[in-house]
Amino acid sequence: MTAPGDNLPPHPGLAGGPVYLDYNATTPVDPRVTAAMWPYLTDFFGNPSSSHPFSQEPRRGLAEARAQVADLIGAGPAEIVFTGSGSEADLLALRGAVLASGSPHPHVITQRTEHPAVLETCRALERLHGARVTVLPVDGDGLVEPAAVAAAFTEDTVLVSVMAANNETGALQPIAELAALTHERGALFHCDAAQAVGKIPLDVGEPGVDLLTIVGHKMYAPKGAAALFVRDGVRLEPVVYGGGQERGLRAGTENVALAVALGTAARLADEEMASGAPARVATLRDDLHQRLAIGLPGRVHLNGPEKNRLPNTLNVSVDGALGHEVLAAVGEIAASTGSACHSGTHTPSPVLTAMGLDATRALGALRLSLGRWTTAEQIETAAATLIRAAGAQ
Repeated sequence: MTAPGDNLPPHPGLAGGPVYLDYNATTPVDPRVTAAMWPYLTDFFGNPSSSHPFSQEPRRGLAEARAQVADLIGAGPAEIVFTGSGSEADLLALRGAVLASGSPHPHVITQRTEHPAVLETCRALERLHGARVTVLPVDGDGLVEPAAVAAAFTEDTVLVSVMAANNETGALQPIAELAALTHERGALFHCDAAQAVGKIPLDVGEPGVDLLTIVGHKMYAPKGAAALFVRDGVRLEPVVYGGGQERGLRAGTENVALAVALGTAARLADEEMASGAPARVATLRDDLHQRLAIGLPGRVHLNGPEKNRLPNTLNVSVDGALGHEVLAAVGEIAASTGSACHSGTHTPSPVLTAMGLDATRALGALRLSLGRWTTAEQIETAAATLIRAAGAQ
């Protein structure tokens, strides 16, 4: 079976370096995306809001990009609001919904393994705007129980925010069920889909979400390119006030080049998914898992669900090994661990801890995330290298 990277020219940023298995952290910018955005950094410099000829191509490029992002998720172009990051999109969604609700005692429901952009915004809403926030636990696979979400509702609940896919384990939350029960109770549903959009098919009409976060640098666009889907009719308080750009929700002259980059990345992702890329990547991921399990018999344990996860994500703990020491011992692989380093001391990942993993297992975790340029040969190299390093511990 052909791997995604086998029929693409080598990426210049990956050539000659370690095997890159950290696609969930960020992706290399696709050269086709760079080519599409370049004219808007050079020739097409006009303000898209102006009325003279210099504005025409920027305005056209912006409109096309908005349509391309919308097409990827089954939305209308007018429902796409460009932002500068996924964190900003999350802020617009959460703060925007809470402040626009008009509730004197707004209540928000979320869960423990959300991205810090959501959790910290919730804390700020508590601190600055008197909101109440319920943060629900997750099970051993990192999934929130729909019954627990339903039980957490109060008459003041205005918003539920649950991610589509976890960045560490790839666990896919039951978004359609959660959105349905949220709407039954008259609240809005926000989904941070930074890790899911572009990796798996996602249509906002099926889960019925009201707000959805899209992040460019997770799908081969530059950092600084992101968007928020805002369903028609949903009211939000703006995140930036001013000239009325982006439906009045995010003022400031549009960054046309980055919007074009995001739109192009969305189109490429749509084409890639239609060609069967998720299944090809999942085959490589499972091959890596199998090689590790055979090479380190009885020592490799999967963290998160086996089936209900992103096709590109493998999170495993290795008995008797520390993830950061394994990666430090192998310069041939770029990946992440299940720990965070603070002043030289490693602490377990909050995501793995929330799933009930003990500190030893969490500190032994490796997050290996594959992508467009991952090849079968790289998987073979990575597995052999990791087995050698972990076997030495």
